[in-house]
Amino acid sequence: MKLGGRDAQAFFRKPDPSRSGVLLYGEDAMRVAHRRQEIITALVGPEAEAEMRLTRMGGADLRKDPAMLLDAVKAQGFFPGPRVVFVEEASDGLAKTMGAALTDWRPGDAQIIVTAGQLTAKSALRKLFEAAPEALAIGIYSDPPGREEIEAALNKAGLTQVDRAAFDALDHLARALEPGDFRQVLEKLALYKLDDSAPLTPEEVTACAPASIEAELDDILNVVAEGRSPEIGPLMQRLEGQGVAPVTLLIMALRHFRVLYALASAQGGPQAGVQRLRPPLFGPRRDRMLRQASGWNADRLEDALGMLMETDLSIRSAGARAPAMALVERNFVRLAWLASRR
Repeated sequence: MKLGGRDAQAFFRKPDPSRSGVLLYGEDAMRVAHRRQEIITALVGPEAEAEMRLTRMGGADLRKDPAMLLDAVKAQGFFPGPRVVFVEEASDGLAKTMGAALTDWRPGDAQIIVTAGQLTAKSALRKLFEAAPEALAIGIYSDPPGREEIEAALNKAGLTQVDRAAFDALDHLARALEPGDFRQVLEKLALYKLDDSAPLTPEEVTACAPASIEAELDDILNVVAEGRSPEIGPLMQRLEGQGVAPVTLLIMALRHFRVLYALASAQGGPQAGVQRLRPPLFGPRRDRMLRQASGWNADRLEDALGMLMETDLSIRSAGARAPAMALVERNFVRLAWLASRR
């Protein structure tokens, strides 16, 4: 069965122990690993490996000895409790082996958790798990977490009192950070708010956020909007080195330019438009966005938004040939050139 959207999020929060197997696939290995760890911990607990209830094997090892999968699935554990067999870096060459194990699986056997890289719709491994009635196939994409996913992460960290502005700040942060880094921020906030019943504030989020990534994300957006082309290359290299995904950069840029468009197209001008923005802008960022909006007009900002959306579609396309980060950088250079036109 193929699982996605809200159903996938619900499964991540509470995995179904009656499923014979789960395939997690996606181009971002860190996101796939995060979800795999989440599922395995929920199914067998944090001490499963020490209690020999978790068996790990690589895809390459399994190709050399296909029988080891079914042996591990059927093996009786020394300690009581549910068991998991985890296969990493699987490929279509293992479809036959996986199919035999899923067919022979019975309640009480170890559940099979499989991770793989990006798989097309024609992938034999993906088709196998989607067609198997008791198995699941879940694609893990680079899209930033939605509101429901962020709320679930906050509840898991014990942060139940969060004001709206703080949630907006966390939403911004979730789009900028890798899942593991975002989880660390939530853990830090949970410690920070221990025995504090007051709602979480944006200032507290900022105090616990990794300053370098946040600052450089703001830097690249400002550089592009202000037409400072020579500074784009070095900033892009640093952001790529920190693991910021191309899709994240595009999402942040779209948000930034939509705000500029709202200001530039507002009746009464940017000064009038800034009063109606939700969430509102404050302090130096408000002043800088107003200066940027005054350097553009609504028509050019419409063109800029169209260019960003076109690039977003290009890097999400299965037929994209150029590296995603290179496409984003080229788009940013074109936008900076557009900004420099007066």
